[in-house]
Amino acid sequence: MTLSAAWPVRRALTAELGTAVPAFVDHHVHLHLIDGAGLPSRGIAAVVDLGGDPMALARRASGLPRVSFAGAFLTAPGGYPSGRSWAPAPVVRTITDASRHPGVEGGARTAVDEQADAGASVIKIALHADAGPVVSDEELASIVASARERGLPTVAHAQGRGQVDRAIAAGVDALAHTPFDEPVTRRQISRAVSGGLAWISTLDIHKGADRARAITNLRAFAARGGRVLYGTDLGNGSLPVGLNRRELLGLHEAGVRGDALIAALTDPWPAVRSDDAVSTFIAGPAPTDPDDVPTWLSRGTVVPTEELTRVD
Repeated sequence: MTLSAAWPVRRALTAELGTAVPAFVDHHVHLHLIDGAGLPSRGIAAVVDLGGDPMALARRASGLPRVSFAGAFLTAPGGYPSGRSWAPAPVVRTITDASRHPGVEGGARTAVDEQADAGASVIKIALHADAGPVVSDEELASIVASARERGLPTVAHAQGRGQVDRAIAAGVDALAHTPFDEPVTRRQISRAVSGGLAWISTLDIHKGADRARAITNLRAFAARGGRVLYGTDLGNGSLPVGLNRRELLGLHEAGVRGDALIAALTDPWPAVRSDDAVSTFIAGPAPTDPDDVPTWLSRGTVVPTEELTRVD
């Protein structure tokens, strides 16, 4: 098996031979719930925080892992994740007005502007109808339009009857989770793919029927050419801090394999370009058996690209 994005290298500091691939991104984490300092040593060079205090995230020191963030969840009054112990007040903004005018109290544009002004790279919308009220269609449309006016994509937690359809219809750019609570239809997948909607995997947070359903849905989406992003929802339960072998195996089971698996790991979303100053180094040669790739990738660590010399 050949991985087009992998090349044999030698590390300058240790003379160790191995394989380099582009730097890996976890596209769904919550930094206020974990200690992210160990992520680079376990293969994660960059993260996308999809729900946190925008001011705290804006104050984070530079360095590894590189951090992009959404800031607060935008939700309806009493909607998810309001009232959760892991989501203190700064992590939630309630929308009570669909206004697209800046400065309106509770307005959609006001909430978007707050996250954007703090440095957000994406806007997070809570469409979790199984856990409480959700924003109206008018408010959802206004959030998406306001984000676009600020040059930002949107990502939605879509759960509950009809919420995936609402996200697709509103032109949301990504789903924070592979749909897992009900099967997706061929029509939904066709609309999602044609609309350029990305799905963040987050398979390992599920067990039993929900996990099986998520894998089935992701397999159908990927088979139609859907854009898949590796993400774990790190901070949600007992997940390893770093590359998650179980998440990689789930993606592999869903048919996201080889080059497609590396693409899901290295996609710069929500950025446009990757950071090539660092790479992922894995000791030894790339495996020849495709079934060995997830476990092999899980052994990666982040190193400066300048430390690596390509060898024949």
